[in-house]
Amino acid sequence: MAATSTFTYSDTQNSQYLSTSLSSLSRSRSTNSLIVRTYKEATQLYLTKRFKEALETLEPIISAPRSEDGATNGVTAAPVAQSSKGTRTKVWVFYLSLLHAIIELGAEEGKLVFGSGRWRQMAAKARDGTVWDEIVRAGFAGEEGEVDADVVVNLATLLLGHMGSQKLNQQRLESWLTTTSDMGGQHVSFADGTVSPAPQGNAGPKALATRLKILELYALHVLPGNGEWEYAQQFIEMNDTLDEERKEAFMNALLELKEEKDGTAKRERELMEQRETEMKERKEEEERLRLQQDREAEERRKMDEKEKAATTPKSRSNDTAPKPTSNGTTKPPAPSTARTPAKNTRRPAAPPPPATFYRRATSVLGDLQQMVLQASRNMTGNGQLSFALIRFLMFMVAFLVVIARRDVRVRARRLVEEGWGRVRRTVGMGVKVSYL
Repeated sequence: MAATSTFTYSDTQNSQYLSTSLSSLSRSRSTNSLIVRTYKEATQLYLTKRFKEALETLEPIISAPRSEDGATNGVTAAPVAQSSKGTRTKVWVFYLSLLHAIIELGAEEGKLVFGSGRWRQMAAKARDGTVWDEIVRAGFAGEEGEVDADVVVNLATLLLGHMGSQKLNQQRLESWLTTTSDMGGQHVSFADGTVSPAPQGNAGPKALATRLKILELYALHVLPGNGEWEYAQQFIEMNDTLDEERKEAFMNALLELKEEKDGTAKRERELMEQRETEMKERKEEEERLRLQQDREAEERRKMDEKEKAATTPKSRSNDTAPKPTSNGTTKPPAPSTARTPAKNTRRPAAPPPPATFYRRATSVLGDLQQMVLQASRNMTGNGQLSFALIRFLMFMVAFLVVIARRDVRVRARRLVEEGWGRVRRTVGMGVKVSYL
């Protein structure tokens, strides 16, 4: 007789529960495997600098599902939220690294790769801090205290590098440190500044090291970035997670940062003062050069005026020089009133100039002329011969009078030199022609 089995309602319920659990487990493993494969593919694209393809590969697992009209269908968590903690942490840390690399492309290259609007949208996530909200909502169902410590480290580091003000970064870190209770150490209330022991949890060496990294970012970078040096010092002194050795190291690092910042500010002031001094010296040098040029121009103008004034009296003196008359005698120059010294002047009248060669020659020739005329009157015989002799003598007298003038001598010498120069050039060209 065959044995019969009787299934109760309880057995049926247990069987359905087991089937559902196995199905859920199977879906979870399948989802985790898909996320792992997607993560590996995206990292390979990232290593080859194909950032756009890497982002497009990663987005389906870090974004909440959307319907055709763009709504999220009430689902706020992305597929990555269903993966294991280790896989979830790796995906979000990789996403933050990829976002940093995309921003570092710069506006020009980023627009070429992603387009203008898309690149600005990606850059705004880090510069405005909205990436923190995105990860909390899509990866941890809006529970900020559930965000993995490694993800928090990378979030704070990204905001430090790309945000001008660290106020938002400070608020997020304070909120995370306040809500997390899975670590041993202290629980800090940032509202009133009190510190109380936190519930002891599973705090391994790696988790402790990660939390210390967060405390370092908060106390040595975020708070100093906001100018809260005294509060950073109080936070280090009151923190129970830090032992005495770490507190001392943190305090020394904080003091070095403050000294460096003060020194940087001092150097900036010195550089600014140096630039102002250089600009002032440059202006003074330009003004000095301008004044020097003006003085030189004025001196040149005065020299030109002096040369013109010196040339004018010389030409006038040449015009007033004695000229021979028709009968060979010279007419003495008319007295010039311009050269008469004025009365009641400070300087005494200059003594008369010594007799020049011109005056001596004029006197001698005048005496000679008188002698010739007297001889001609006393001569007898052939009158034509006497007249020819007189005319020759008169010619010689006129020639000597002309030669006695300095300007005539200079002009004659210049004409002779020019004539000789022409003769030499003519002879030289003849020699060249004969040589050829």
